[in-house]
Amino acid sequence: MDKIRVLIADDHALVREGLRKLLELSDSIEILSEVGDGQGAINIARREKPDVILMDVNMPGTNGIIATRVIKREMPSIHVIALTIYEDEEVVDMVKAGVSAYVLKDVAGSELIDTINRVMQGEVVIHPRVANRLVRELSRNEKKKNDVRLTKRESDVLSLLVKGHSNKEMADAMFISEKTVKNHLTSIFRKLGVKDRTQAAVYALKNNIVSEEL
Repeated sequence: MDKIRVLIADDHALVREGLRKLLELSDSIEILSEVGDGQGAINIARREKPDVILMDVNMPGTNGIIATRVIKREMPSIHVIALTIYEDEEVVDMVKAGVSAYVLKDVAGSELIDTINRVMQGEVVIHPRVANRLVRELSRNEKKKNDVRLTKRESDVLSLLVKGHSNKEMADAMFISEKTVKNHLTSIFRKLGVKDRTQAAVYALKNNIVSEEL
């Protein structure tokens, strides 16, 4: 089985070193490279095509938001995981840029490795503290949409998505096929006016479509 190739982008050398040591605990992950700014992340992403990028939000020069936008536009198959602290102001912008997950910088090694594996399976991983921040910021900046009508099945799928379940786990829990789950997700995205699982989860929390308990 091929290893998951990971690029670390953070402007603090000690953080990069700590992340590297955490990831070296896994036999399934290969550290491709480390960079200290967003432009470096873009350059290596274009050249090496990593599977996952751990992207610091706040970096000098080209920050994580801009770098993520460029990378997701040019190489949408690359999964970007935002590295953040609770006080970050840019979490909404990172969602819009296309990140697959949020990881707090004090994350345990096992949790970080689990997050990488989950995003590789197409899941969205949002730490509850970050999710709460997203809800508050979106509530300030966006007008609430009240006329979203989801079917009972779609509501069930959305609830499981917010809780971090994979398509297979949803299918097993609901006794339906993964293809049916994907069809429900496509319909949900269209009705909510969102592009991906992360935006759907944030929308659901902000508008109280599902519980905030993850």
